[in-house]
Amino acid sequence: MSQPAPGASAPHSHGSLARLTLGAIGVVYGDIGTSPLYAMRESLHAASRDGLVREDVLGVISLLVWTLMLIVTLKYVTLIMRADNNGEGGTLSLIALVQRAMKSRPQALMAIGAVGIALFFGDSMITPAMSVLSAVEGSTLVAPVMGDYVVPITLGIIVALFAVQSRGTETVSALFGPIMIVWFLVMALLGLIHIRDDLGIFAALNPAHAIGFLIDNGLGSFIVLGSVFLAVTGGEALYTDMGHFGRRPIRIAWVVLVFPALTLSYLGQGAMVLAHPERASNPFFLLAPDWALPWLVLLATAATVIASQAVISGAFSVAKQAVQMGLLPRMQIRHTSETQFGQIFMPRINTILLLGVVALVLTFGSSTNLASAYGIAVTGDMVITSILAIFLLNRAWKWPVWLSLAVMLPLLALEGLFLAANMTKVADGGYIPILFAAFLCLVMWTWVRGSAHVQRKSRDSSIGFDNLIAMLGKSHPVDVPGTAVFLTADPDRAPPALMHNLKHNRVLHRLNFIVTVVVAPVPFVPEEDRLVLHRVNDRFVKVRLNFGYLDDQNVPRALALARRQGERFDIMTTSFFLNHRSYRSAPNEGLPRWQERLFIALSRGATNATEFYRLPSNRVLELGQQLTI
Repeated sequence: MSQPAPGASAPHSHGSLARLTLGAIGVVYGDIGTSPLYAMRESLHAASRDGLVREDVLGVISLLVWTLMLIVTLKYVTLIMRADNNGEGGTLSLIALVQRAMKSRPQALMAIGAVGIALFFGDSMITPAMSVLSAVEGSTLVAPVMGDYVVPITLGIIVALFAVQSRGTETVSALFGPIMIVWFLVMALLGLIHIRDDLGIFAALNPAHAIGFLIDNGLGSFIVLGSVFLAVTGGEALYTDMGHFGRRPIRIAWVVLVFPALTLSYLGQGAMVLAHPERASNPFFLLAPDWALPWLVLLATAATVIASQAVISGAFSVAKQAVQMGLLPRMQIRHTSETQFGQIFMPRINTILLLGVVALVLTFGSSTNLASAYGIAVTGDMVITSILAIFLLNRAWKWPVWLSLAVMLPLLALEGLFLAANMTKVADGGYIPILFAAFLCLVMWTWVRGSAHVQRKSRDSSIGFDNLIAMLGKSHPVDVPGTAVFLTADPDRAPPALMHNLKHNRVLHRLNFIVTVVVAPVPFVPEEDRLVLHRVNDRFVKVRLNFGYLDDQNVPRALALARRQGERFDIMTTSFFLNHRSYRSAPNEGLPRWQERLFIALSRGATNATEFYRLPSNRVLELGQQLTI
């Protein structure tokens, strides 16, 4: 019942700069902030297959630091975060900006967006498994006997984390910022202390060491690059979460605290390994003195839970956007905060993520094994962002083609190199996010294609709305008081629920609203643009309700705005008529048999319109219709 259409966005509420910066540190940087737990370790492990030498350590550190500089600082903080859709960021916002500039909806762009969404969900499963496993594994340095309990403890933390999602994160999130500030400060302090182990580590700040490492190792450096990329997993969150905190707080947090802390941590780990090569097995936790190690493990566990919470919340937000834009079936969405609109809970997504994370932990058993599956999804998502950015620079910002390519192609080439490096890990576990993303793309393609097919079939079997008006002028159904609301995806055709009501009940309400819900390619639509009325005659009013893809599609609340335009609307005398379709598969009707079955299964699992559109259940009448597809 929804379709895309243009609209305007409502401004975001703003808080103090300090509070927003604190929130950004706690939420936006949770994932990338915990990457030192494993990025350096896995990179050194990949580089030391033929024995670790000084130039290898300097090369790895140089790659880590300059990857942060180029991908996060240059691409996201400096460039991509300028591309906000009325304050919102993320893949779908970027697509909306490009579509608006091109004044069309190219299917290729939507396909790219669907792949980006699918890859993000793959990352949403791997991040909690990887992060929590890495933190819990640190306990084995305190008590080696804990090695047998790493997986059970990890599963316990993960199950508890997903179990509390339904309660919302408003209360817990107040602790995120302070904990992550302590985390970054401790990380920076430990790194700073160990830089004295070998001051020659500062040579790694020269990018010549990174380039030299790649040249000297040739194709072998591909394996190392796949591990180095672990340092920037979570970089996409800077853009995705921009709507929650704003561009300036995220930039301040990165420049003032996060980037310096990450750099000092990697330099400190590198200096320690140069002085004590035997510590390369777990360089992050071995930065801490023995007395502080248990406390560092506890702090790391808290930080990884926060990182996991951030990506889970992001998955809820992305899923909601995909539902609003018609890429996925309707799903139950619960708002968990009375003050923060963006805090939502989606039970079905929560269950899917939980099962996926548990399966990953049980399958791989350690963060080292899981590192093989990590990175492909994030790299693919970043490549998609860079491709879309080229269109944005040229079409929306009116940059010359040569300048757009000159800026983005080097970054795209770098990310392509990382993607190629991560693809070498496909056989070792990288197939997991690829298979999941492929399946999710198949689901979205089936839903979009099936919905379009159903709409065509429904249109072919319906009559035009103007023809219905002419027919009602000749026939005289029983007149009943009150208002009837009929939701439809096509306002030019007679709503099936209206036709069934006329056919079987032979009644027509005194006032009838023919309502079409429209999803605009913007995050929010202001209230003054929410409702568009067109009175057809004294009995019928066509209504278009405009929502942004982050708006709550509360139909009764939106219809109440009709009173401002002189129309009568009283929820107590209004009945909502919905068309409840059931589908029957038939050969040679337009879709392959397997796709018909998948579409029917998705339709049966979709949340009913009453709940999705916030309709009062005691005022809803559903009229059934069987459709052969």
